[in-house]
Amino acid sequence: MQRHSTVVRINAAALLILSVIAFGPASKSAHAQISLVSAVDLALKNNPRVRLAQADVDKSTAILKESKDVYIPAITVGSGLGWSYGYPLGQPSVVNATLQGVLLSWSQRDYIRAARFGLKAAVLNVNDARAQVEEDTVVTYLALDRDLSREQALDQQLARAEQLVTIVTDRLNAGVDTGIDLTQAKLTAAQIHLNYLNAQDERALDQQHLANLIGLPSTSLTTTHDSIPQLGTPTEDQATITLPDSPTVQAALQNAEAKQRIAWGDQKKLYRPQIFLASQYSLFAKFNNYQVYFPTNPVTGKSVFQYNNAGIGVQVSWPIFDRALKDKAQESAADAVHAYADYRNARIKDQEGHAQLARSTRTLAAKAEVADLQQQLASQQLAAIRTQLQASAANPNAPQRTPKDQANAEIDERGKYITMLNSRFDLEQAQVQLMRAQGNLDMWLRNAAIAPSKPPAPNP
Repeated sequence: MQRHSTVVRINAAALLILSVIAFGPASKSAHAQISLVSAVDLALKNNPRVRLAQADVDKSTAILKESKDVYIPAITVGSGLGWSYGYPLGQPSVVNATLQGVLLSWSQRDYIRAARFGLKAAVLNVNDARAQVEEDTVVTYLALDRDLSREQALDQQLARAEQLVTIVTDRLNAGVDTGIDLTQAKLTAAQIHLNYLNAQDERALDQQHLANLIGLPSTSLTTTHDSIPQLGTPTEDQATITLPDSPTVQAALQNAEAKQRIAWGDQKKLYRPQIFLASQYSLFAKFNNYQVYFPTNPVTGKSVFQYNNAGIGVQVSWPIFDRALKDKAQESAADAVHAYADYRNARIKDQEGHAQLARSTRTLAAKAEVADLQQQLASQQLAAIRTQLQASAANPNAPQRTPKDQANAEIDERGKYITMLNSRFDLEQAQVQLMRAQGNLDMWLRNAAIAPSKPPAPNP
């Protein structure tokens, strides 16, 4: 029971090639790259959440079959061998067989309908589990891609901060700067070093989480930036679009319908008859003394006792007064009311979450645009300072710029670049969540397999 829209699959040969490329030359290469589509495909195949949901589908399928198969007579074969003294107790038999089945049950039809709704709910839960794994894998992949770029930028920023400490130290020795300037430069370097350590920890955690999702070792796991497709720009009308109910909400409705059918079935057990088919055959043992207690045939002089015995009939059960059945029906009715309340509560939360998510993308897009412009401005200011330094060296009458100014501008530009990376990731994460809510995440992933075209982040 697969989704109508599914992620493009890579075949076994491609997986083998990926394993050889990624992990074969581990002794020669320090990195193991994996594309976004391959990561999602491996996650869908290996993640326990999908397997658990699929196991529930298999269980629901078996429950539906079980609810139907009560109408198929069950045949049991056995033996009741034994020795008796006096009149035989029971029916010691060499072979016996029984056949039993339901002929009429007013409740069973509701139980079958309940099992069908339960199976629909399980299938929806599989779809939701797959969507969750897809979203988790994509977001983690984007986070790791951001982590790698951010860590590189922080390394560059830290190098410039250490260079600034050296410049300020020289200026202090020359009597140009003060001790406060040196302390400020050291504080800046220490703060950047702390951010660098935090970024390393976050990158390691994202690597581990991605590795757990796809079932591969986390050692030196890296992303392929070009495998991430372009994400569209949020539009104004996204906040007004009514999104469909998520598979979780739809599954909650199907579960409530199943509970209602069970309640109706339990209620119908009262005051309605049930009819069962029953048949039995026994071959009694000859070494018992049955014939002693049965009359003889006056013609043949033999006992009229029969070794082969069979019977067939129907059993009718008509509950007239049964408090236990009545209490069970009330219990099932309460479960149905509870399930419908769970569905309505889940639907309200789902709608509110969708509305908040749709509106947040506009704010995050504006925030990302501001961060991007700030980074561009810092880059342009850095270029201007570099130009002025060259002009100062060639013309003493030009506005004077110092290496300290350049170092501060480089640190500021790297900081703006890191802020831009974080803002872009926040927006991308919200967009991925919104695509999952809209049911468009599979299409986006198919585009990733066909024509990945995410532009690289500026990294001057």
